[in-house]
Amino acid sequence: MNVLVIGGGGREHALAWRIAQSPRVERVLVAPGNAGTAEDAENVGVSATDFPGLVRVVRQNDVELTVVGPEAPLAAGIVDAFHAENLRVFGPTKLAAELEASKVFCKTLLRKANVPTAEFRTFDSAEEASRYLQDREDMPVVVKADGLAAGKGVMVCDDRHQALDAVRRIAQERQFGAAGDRLVIEERLHGEEASVLAITDGRTIVTLQPAQDHKPAYDGDRGPNTGGMGAYSPAPVVDDAMLHWIEEHIFVPTVHTMNRIGRPFRGVLYAGLMITGQGPKVLEFNVRFGDPECQPLVMRLQTDLVELLDLAVEGRLNEIDELEWDPRAAVCVVMASEGYPGQYSKGHPIRGLDEAAQLPDVKVFHAGTKRADGQVVTAGGRVLGVTALGENIAQAKRNAYSAVRCIRWRGAWCRKDISDKALQRPQVPGSS
Repeated sequence: MNVLVIGGGGREHALAWRIAQSPRVERVLVAPGNAGTAEDAENVGVSATDFPGLVRVVRQNDVELTVVGPEAPLAAGIVDAFHAENLRVFGPTKLAAELEASKVFCKTLLRKANVPTAEFRTFDSAEEASRYLQDREDMPVVVKADGLAAGKGVMVCDDRHQALDAVRRIAQERQFGAAGDRLVIEERLHGEEASVLAITDGRTIVTLQPAQDHKPAYDGDRGPNTGGMGAYSPAPVVDDAMLHWIEEHIFVPTVHTMNRIGRPFRGVLYAGLMITGQGPKVLEFNVRFGDPECQPLVMRLQTDLVELLDLAVEGRLNEIDELEWDPRAAVCVVMASEGYPGQYSKGHPIRGLDEAAQLPDVKVFHAGTKRADGQVVTAGGRVLGVTALGENIAQAKRNAYSAVRCIRWRGAWCRKDISDKALQRPQVPGSS
């Protein structure tokens, strides 16, 4: 079959690369893609939000399955548009995608489903939110923009002063545009974060191996939030017993409640979790593969990804065998442009990609890249996701950073501590 992957980031490169390895697939097209997807698949010059253009690509290329990568087209209703044309597409409808597109909707649904999460309040104005902060005890909180903000609309605050500043930036200065029309203020949870993703057809839930993202920009989890500076899998903070608990107490009631309110969920349900002293609590839901979690997950997944996604689209996930995983660990290190997650320049030539590609158990996934004048140049904030396998997490980290050292461009930088939380758990197999 021919498969279309929608999007142009590191997640989409990883999906296209793995999908192309399926014996069931002849061609993989990526819209719009990047310099990396051009090597592992075929790029199509159509935007991820140009729904009529994407429908034409599907019809002209006999595409049998479309896989949507980013959240923006899902939130805008691409799945509904494809269904209206009787086209097969993997992802949630617009109503179901509101689990990510609106943090107010997500928190309200979590409460309705009795899924553990932080205590919260929602607000329609900066004045209302500020008054609430002034009237309550001065304590750490998290302030969130309601809508999509490319992973940056969450501000973790140590005190009232920081919280009021966050409200001002989100709701008055409109740093995230319309995403700040409404606000969520919630208690700040303490613990270790983890990402657990599941594929569901609305009835059957297939949970993937746990991963851990690194959202803050700088080492030691300092600095502003980003779209993700690296990830690794498996994440030893989530053992098998906890994974089963997450399935039973988080995924099952969420999927059941979405069905009950008339918004059946089919696609990737990604739970961003805080592992607290009282157990896992949901920080947020995403409705697609995480970026950069997708990169180490597809490096380790040995089950045919196309079969998994195809059965989900068909509503036949109950027919899938237990997933097979490479027992080795995978670590992804994001290399970013100078200035990210703030302002950054583009167009810098990237050197050393071929050298990195020669290293064993390494795959360099492109995110913000393009071809110009016969060379690969930077075209985004997060530029590459350098991903490597290793017999354990420590070895995978060494392999990933060995590849990072091969690659150069003006202003390139990365965190140096991706996966270190796992390495502080030497008693856990695979973490040392």
